[in-house]
Amino acid sequence: MTLPPKPAARPDNVSLRQYVRLFRKDILSAQPARLYRAWMAEFRTPFFRSYLLNQPDLLKTVLKDRPDDFPKSSRISEGLRPLLGNSVFLTNGETWKRQRRIIDPAFEGGRLRDTFAAMWAASEAAVRRLQAHEGRVVEIEEETSHAAADVIFRTLFSIPIEHDIASQVFDQFRAYQRSQPILNLAAFVPLPRWFPRFFRRETKATAAAIRGLIRQLTEERMAAIRAGTAPDDLATKIMTTRDPQTGDRFDSAEMVDQVAIFFLAGHETSASALAWALYLVAANPDWQEKIASEAIDLQENFGAISRLKISRDVFREALRLYPPVPMMVRQSTCPERFRDRDIAPGAQMVLSPWHLHRHERLWENPDAFDPARWGTENGKQCAREAYMPFSAGPRVCTGAGFAMVEGPLILSMIVKHFRITPQGPPPVPVAYLTVRSRDGIRLRLERR
Repeated sequence: MTLPPKPAARPDNVSLRQYVRLFRKDILSAQPARLYRAWMAEFRTPFFRSYLLNQPDLLKTVLKDRPDDFPKSSRISEGLRPLLGNSVFLTNGETWKRQRRIIDPAFEGGRLRDTFAAMWAASEAAVRRLQAHEGRVVEIEEETSHAAADVIFRTLFSIPIEHDIASQVFDQFRAYQRSQPILNLAAFVPLPRWFPRFFRRETKATAAAIRGLIRQLTEERMAAIRAGTAPDDLATKIMTTRDPQTGDRFDSAEMVDQVAIFFLAGHETSASALAWALYLVAANPDWQEKIASEAIDLQENFGAISRLKISRDVFREALRLYPPVPMMVRQSTCPERFRDRDIAPGAQMVLSPWHLHRHERLWENPDAFDPARWGTENGKQCAREAYMPFSAGPRVCTGAGFAMVEGPLILSMIVKHFRITPQGPPPVPVAYLTVRSRDGIRLRLERR
């Protein structure tokens, strides 16, 4: 059995200089192989200590039982502030709680059903674009980025990706990702607030361009809400929801921050997961044919999503092997003792879906592509304790349910219409903003 691609690990002992150099090249290959077996690992620098946690009960403590004692660290997020500002992705404490009270209702209950038509339209549009490449090799990450961005704009603002502003945001975001925004000095060295962050010129320029375009969209929507002509989509729902405790709503500036993270989280992560799912089914034609058979009668009906069981398991397996956000960082606020180690306030607590999802002491055949594992006892237990592609606890991604409709739907639609085969050498996973392929993922598409 050929295993899916996995980056080579670094040697156990490297200097801080070597680690920074490796980290700047790729977050995943900068980590040692022992993390795939360790319950807890410590990493020391002259400036701070960090602890990677894989033990399920420790993860539960940090994410579910005492999340307020482990707020989100600013280490990795420092480089994202030019784009995300004071969005829900970066905030902590009462500010974060207020933001979630306003945002969460847009994704609850029947809202998924309400957005399904927009997702279906984006899926059909993706199939039409791919039909132009029939019989040729395509770089599928570009196509999934396009499709995921289309879903975001249709569900959030009721506009397709072809809309002028939407297409400009999409183009600018691709340039923003290439600027490697999280590779910032503050990720390695604790800096006072007044100290300049030395963001790359490209990072600042593209972030400013994206925020300017989003500001135009939100101000136009604010005007439509006041005029009573706004469509009933996610943007309208969020912008008209009042905080049940204070009665406040997001103003235009706050909404720019939130739309920026919706685009980053909803577009970039979905594009990554969908691209890897397509590669995995291309490399495993037996599972590809199962999806195609399941999807043969797929029609525009929200109830049909519940019948896409194989596609859903394949997409879950893609999220396990290639979690879009490979690492999350929290910070301890009080003295702790984990696994007989004293942890001081201010220590960085690294939660790594990448290592947790492939942990050799938790999963059976952790590096294998096996969607059937979700029906086994081991798979069910790990799903509860060792699977967190969308984080867990109060800070779980508010759009997790959204992603688990969008991903299997687009995957099924593409496989229903095309037979897919991998081309060229296997892709090499790397992580900057999300887990992508170093040189792209090339697939050949033939009409079924």
